[in-house]
Amino acid sequence: MSAQMRIAVAGAGLIGRRHVELIEASRDCVLAGIADPSPAAKDFAQARNVNWYADHRALLEQEKPDGLIIASPNTLHLPMALDCAAAGVPALIEKPVTDTVAAAQRLCAAVKRTGAPMLVGHHRRHNPIIKAAREAVATGKLGRLTAVAGLWLLKKPDDYFEVAWRREAGGGPLLINLIHDIDNLRFICGEIAEVQALTSNMVRGFPVEDTAALLLRFASGALGTVTVSDATPAPWSWELSSGENAAYPKQDQPCYVFAATNGSLSVPTMELWSYPKNPGWHAPLLREAVALSRYDPLAEQLRHFLSVIAGREQPLISVEDAMGTLAVVEAVSEAARTGLIISPGRIMEQAA
Repeated sequence: MSAQMRIAVAGAGLIGRRHVELIEASRDCVLAGIADPSPAAKDFAQARNVNWYADHRALLEQEKPDGLIIASPNTLHLPMALDCAAAGVPALIEKPVTDTVAAAQRLCAAVKRTGAPMLVGHHRRHNPIIKAAREAVATGKLGRLTAVAGLWLLKKPDDYFEVAWRREAGGGPLLINLIHDIDNLRFICGEIAEVQALTSNMVRGFPVEDTAALLLRFASGALGTVTVSDATPAPWSWELSSGENAAYPKQDQPCYVFAATNGSLSVPTMELWSYPKNPGWHAPLLREAVALSRYDPLAEQLRHFLSVIAGREQPLISVEDAMGTLAVVEAVSEAARTGLIISPGRIMEQAA
């Protein structure tokens, strides 16, 4: 790039600070400012000798950045993104795109009206593991997809729940954690047409769920199961098995299995199982390792965002696409509440 882009960050929590670190490490952009009303955020900005704003609108007006990364609480995603659209400033919006499908539809309308480029931060789509799994399914290397199994099992420490909102509805693993896995499955396997679900709060007794079991029907006809719990010591989750975040001790275990007519793939262990000849259960299976490149998906997401701003690339995940992931999560909650089979498409129709 001939000149460094000026990228600002709204929200200086854990993920916001990670974005700041990546901007500072990049040769292609510089930090234009930080917007966050907390005293800790002000100190964080001053320690970096960068302008601090209590309000993102003041930042947009005074700094006129080339792009804004929205890493604020979920309820603020919509108003901040709408302000970016009105100002013509491209935005990278952390997941979930908004807190509800209805809010996401408002943002979709604003993007179409203004043409402001927006990318949603489901950063795992930039991970080479997820890209390789998508390619194996999409190219037909595995054959026709028949079944998918997903696990998200780990134990959150007791002090995690000292924050009040994490004990309330909306603060549990469905919206906070499962949304990542749902987005991975949509990206790899295609749209999810129907959802059934059960949830439980048996372990802690909080108003929010600690365990859930999902049954999915994909538009392709493949079936899937996903089991979720944040109350059990276990290695079977993306956080612990992928090695994506060094804060989690890496475990050599899969968290997804994609089963198809010609072979099956475990992820992120990336083992491909198939019959070299004479397929059938008495024949020996061949196990192959899928070769991967390695890079930081968050750094790749920032590179992609800069290219989106420059008009060289289209957003890997648009607001409309991310709304589809949010609709599945809302469908899971409604299916668990009602005991019915719920269509994510109907969730979006009802919110319109």
